[in-house]
Amino acid sequence: MKIAVDAMGGDHAPEEILFGVARAFDKGFVRPDEVLLVGHPERLEPWYAKVPVLRECEFRAATEDVAMGDSPVKVLRKPLSSIMVAMAAVKSGVAGAFISAGSTGSCVAAAWRVLGPLARVDRPGIAITFEGAKGPITILDVGANIHATPEHLLQYGVMGELFSRNVLGIEKPRVALLNIGEEEEKGNKLVKSTRELFETAKFAFVGNVEGNQLLVGKADVVVCEGFVGNVVLKVFEGVGHYFHDAVKGPMQDPASQQSPLGQVVRKVTQKLDYAEYGGAPLLGVDGLVMIMHGRSDRRAMANALRVSAQFVKADVNRQIRAALDADGRADGAAS
Repeated sequence: MKIAVDAMGGDHAPEEILFGVARAFDKGFVRPDEVLLVGHPERLEPWYAKVPVLRECEFRAATEDVAMGDSPVKVLRKPLSSIMVAMAAVKSGVAGAFISAGSTGSCVAAAWRVLGPLARVDRPGIAITFEGAKGPITILDVGANIHATPEHLLQYGVMGELFSRNVLGIEKPRVALLNIGEEEEKGNKLVKSTRELFETAKFAFVGNVEGNQLLVGKADVVVCEGFVGNVVLKVFEGVGHYFHDAVKGPMQDPASQQSPLGQVVRKVTQKLDYAEYGGAPLLGVDGLVMIMHGRSDRRAMANALRVSAQFVKADVNRQIRAALDADGRADGAAS
């Protein structure tokens, strides 16, 4: 199954996107015949001479531009934009996944409109993964749904558990709720009501976690509403940039980079870097949509292809369908 790549989306498109695709080929994440490039023919043509392997990929033309200020509604009215052309390829079955570093809002809106929700999923959720002290930590939702209900969060728990198990390779993912305290009596009405639902779910619910526990390894999947999750994501990004800038000067000397301290600095910086997992899957739509950061570089693009290929191979959406019962309640993780 092919993966459709939006070659026009992102701050560094098409250069970093195309070089990232080539990097994924070099590392063996995917083959050229498994990638569908979508973009403006005239703007991509000069890059084929620099990266000849791209000519082995299938190509679809997208001739309508998406401006920085275009609203998601406006993008939906541009059927020849790279987002809409690539999304249509997933809808038709030509591609099994879609990757873009374009507007998050436009990607979410297009996925919901073109692909539609999975059966018994009420709202999609964006799942971001960071490398924690004891392995990958997946947090969702980080911005797709800021008006969540307890049922939405329960569905996020099911979907996050299955993603963690089948894509990240965690045998028995532990699921937690993000809260202002670990105690059951703490939290707002949404969190308290959600906790009651989580207590009866079949996934391994380990209770509440606070913000300062996100990376220590208490849970593998942390669920929250999109407003809170987006704040968490932006704080992590800000800390990562601050840490990188603070040590960039002292670490420029090659000897410093190879020192024990330099190696620790590099490892910590990588743990806070979104590029390690490439992007964030939009869980709950009928097809894989991988949303990358607008500033994504070639390393992020290559890793997004790697994770997307794993998602498609594991057929995670089929398992999500199997884990939700007829009335929309989460029935737990698929065995």
